[in-house]
Amino acid sequence: MLAALAAALDGSGPAILPLDPGLPAAALTRTLEAFAPATIETMAGTSAVGVSARSDPPPAISDDTAAVIATSGSTGVPKGVQLSAAALTASAAASLRRIGARPGERWLCCLPTFHISGIGVLVRSLLAGTDPVLATSVSPDVLAASSCAHVSLVPTQLRRLLDAGGGPGLLSTVLLGGAAAADSLLADAQAAGWPVITTYGMSETSGGCVYAGVPLDDVQVRIGSAGQIEITGPVLFSGYLGQPALTSAVLDDGWFRTRDLGESGPDGRLVVRGRADDVINTGGEKVVPGEVEAVLGTCEGVADVVVVGLPDPQWGEAVTAFVVPADRGGPPQLDRLRSAVREVLPACAAPRNLVFVPEFPLLPSGKPDRAALRRIGAQRA
Repeated sequence: MLAALAAALDGSGPAILPLDPGLPAAALTRTLEAFAPATIETMAGTSAVGVSARSDPPPAISDDTAAVIATSGSTGVPKGVQLSAAALTASAAASLRRIGARPGERWLCCLPTFHISGIGVLVRSLLAGTDPVLATSVSPDVLAASSCAHVSLVPTQLRRLLDAGGGPGLLSTVLLGGAAAADSLLADAQAAGWPVITTYGMSETSGGCVYAGVPLDDVQVRIGSAGQIEITGPVLFSGYLGQPALTSAVLDDGWFRTRDLGESGPDGRLVVRGRADDVINTGGEKVVPGEVEAVLGTCEGVADVVVVGLPDPQWGEAVTAFVVPADRGGPPQLDRLRSAVREVLPACAAPRNLVFVPEFPLLPSGKPDRAALRRIGAQRA
């Protein structure tokens, strides 16, 4: 992967389409048919792609594309985010500058390299002139053995490291992204001496492009009329492969319209409220799950929390909190959690249901799988 990525970046090799080797056969076939790569490479070697013939010509890839990141491929037609070499290197260079990385410092790559988070670690390593340390998972022992100065993690990984009693060791930077981090997690990490920098971004922005609420060099952020976050800068993608209408719907005059809701905080830093797609409509009122999660995450007895809407015959959707209790023998009570939310947010945001889980089902990216939680909630209703 590293050699193929390096060749794609300097133009000596073709663009790459990194895919999850664990994809179900049907999802893999859909992805290959949608993007029609010339060859497929595995540990066993290189071969032609054996998929059914298309009825139309394969999508034309942009000349400057170095990588295509497949997103939302589990249902429907997957999107292919085209990222140019210029965008990927601009992102990596700005990241290295922002954290003050020095030449020769190595990165631990413990995120999937078929997601932009792992690709970003590889590009930063290439720019730094170092080989990344690759790990399929992270633990205190893996971290200590790596002797790396920098790592990118998702909140679940950091929580598990803290719970295992691990310290930051030689790390000088922990980029934390992929999902919203609870205030309690950040407080615990700070108390334990972890050098955490929260990041915000997505495949379309070459990964994290806002660090601790402040955009990277040459990146600009604004809040659109509908409250959605919009981004411009050299890190933006070139468009969705073979989907010009979808591209036009989110790219306008050099600005990318995300599906996230945000606002400018008192200090001017970006505050991400949550996904517009995840907004819960309960009794005609709109509730942003991320705002409820931020409150519940500070409550006693809550180790972690995800809020979703479940179908409800009276309210349309019922605000439901899935909680990993800090103490399984003494989990928090629903009425106390509701009271905590009502002290900060409108009454409609207080959870009506409380579901305890030992851990959250996760997507390959490390984000909580909200669809799986909704299925769990439906089964327990």
